[in-house]
Formats: sequence, C-alpha cells, structure tokens
Amino acid sequence: QLLAGLLVTALSLPAVVPVSYAQGNSQTQANKQSQAQLEALVAPIALYPDPLVSQILMASTYPLEVSEATNWLRNNSNLKGDALNKALQQQNWDASVKSLVSFPPVLEMMGSQLTWTQNLGNAYKLQPADTMKAVQVLRKRAVQAGTLKSNQQITISTDPNSNILISPANTQVVYVPSYNPAVVYGAWPYPE
Repeated sequence: QLLAGLLVTALSLPAVVPVSYAQGNSQTQANKQSQAQLEALVAPIALYPDPLVSQILMASTYPLEVSEATNWLRNNSNLKGDALNKALQQQNWDASVKSLVSFPPVLEMMGSQLTWTQNLGNAYKLQPADTMKAVQVLRKRAVQAGTLKSNQQITISTDPNSNILISPANTQVVYVPSYNPAVVYGAWPYPE
C-alpha cells in the first residue's frame, strides 16, 4: 500500500491443513518479530524515499545476492554509465539487487551487515504488513520530532489512509538521506 510495486498475494488455504504445513506454520510464528524488533530493523531505512525503501525491502530477501553485488561493486567501482548498465545486465541477480548498485552507500550498508539484511528480508517475507506498519510508526515519530520535513531533496505527503509518503522532489534523482536513528525518531519507547 505504501510503496508502489510492493504486492502481497492472498492465498486460499484448504480446509484441511497438512501436518507438515502446521509444523512449519508454528515455526513461522516463533520467528515473527515483535513491533519493537521490527521498528529497530527498519529504523536505518524508514526515512528513505519510498522507491528506495521498496527496493531495499525486496533486495533484503536475497541476502546472498546482496553480498555478491556488494563485492562485485567493490571490484568494479571504475564502471560508470552505460558500461555499468551493460555489466549489470550480465548478472543474474534479482532486479531489486541490481537497482541498488546505483546507490553504493545503501548496497555497502546492506552487504557489510548481512545479518541485519537477512533479518530485514525475513521480517518482510513473514510479516510484510507489520514491517510496513513499523516504517509508518517511525515516520510519524520523526514528523512529531520535527526531523522529517519536505526539503529540496524530498517531498513529504500523506495518502488517504494517513500513511506518510516520502517522494523524491525531483523524480529523476533519488537522494539517500544520512541520519542517526538514535536522534531523528526522538526518545526510543522500548527499554531493550
């Protein structure tokens, strides 16, 4: 809902649930993150423009490819423009991972913190709505703290459901904000 391009598919389950599924489902329940954990996971990216958050969340579900892309970018940092695009086409990574090559600081953050990347991807796969809710909670805190405002790089707006949207001010350029999560959200409400 918040980010263009993110789709959640509803599946119809049969009336009789096989035992193997039931066991897997209970394991899935045990792996679910609390609201506090989800907010901590998304805190470093929640204030990024929506198109970038979308790509990060999708790419985080491919942590091995993120690692490969990070190493590849380090080894091919001299490639620019068409040469970079041509070289990227030869890689078999997910499109979301390829898109992050255009944002070296983001790819480096994800590639150097693979545990965080994998945890983010797992949370997004298992709890997409809860993950997006955590993004919204943090954005609302940042607005209340006065640290999230429209400027020359981003435009802040709300949709009919009161979700805070962050869009690039110039649709041709997506800026990667730099911020300290411990500061921009105000006082952290969770003791742990």
